[in-house]
Amino acid sequence: MKKAILIGALVSFNVFAANTCPDVLKFVKRKLNSQETVNLCNEYAGKPLLIVNTASYCGFTPQFKGLEALYADYKDRGLVVLGFPSHDFNQEDKDEGKTAELCELTYGVQFPMFEPIHVKGDEADPLYRKLAKATGEWPSWNFNKYLIDKQGNVVKHYGSRVKPQSKEMLADIEKVLN
Repeated sequence: MKKAILIGALVSFNVFAANTCPDVLKFVKRKLNSQETVNLCNEYAGKPLLIVNTASYCGFTPQFKGLEALYADYKDRGLVVLGFPSHDFNQEDKDEGKTAELCELTYGVQFPMFEPIHVKGDEADPLYRKLAKATGEWPSWNFNKYLIDKQGNVVKHYGSRVKPQSKEMLADIEKVLN
């Protein structure tokens, strides 16, 4: 009897959790250069996020340094930066190990980086389809950024030229943190 009640409670909780998970987080993604996967809803629901499509060989690649500084400055207040390498603009290494090495050794990236995905066009990952639908903006190049609030609402899209420490982005981050 106790076992049946426990199973019923777990099923009810899972249904509740699935219904409360924002659509933009209803994905499981593989960590960069790893077989480990992360359920985005379980890990990041209730946290403000900055989702970025990255590339290793782009003029904007030095933004890794700014993104890491942003993450370091705001992670204690809940902000999480999520990086998704993409070769859609022909500037990402096809070897995930080399991408991970560049992120970690060259830029000291500590924020979560995930498997390479497509971020535009017919092959776009469902996550990026949701981001584009919410903002009306597809990534036009590497290092496009999407800010998501604690409730999972996509708040804003920033193009590649908007630096992580721009006054505009910092002000918007402060709003989603408060």
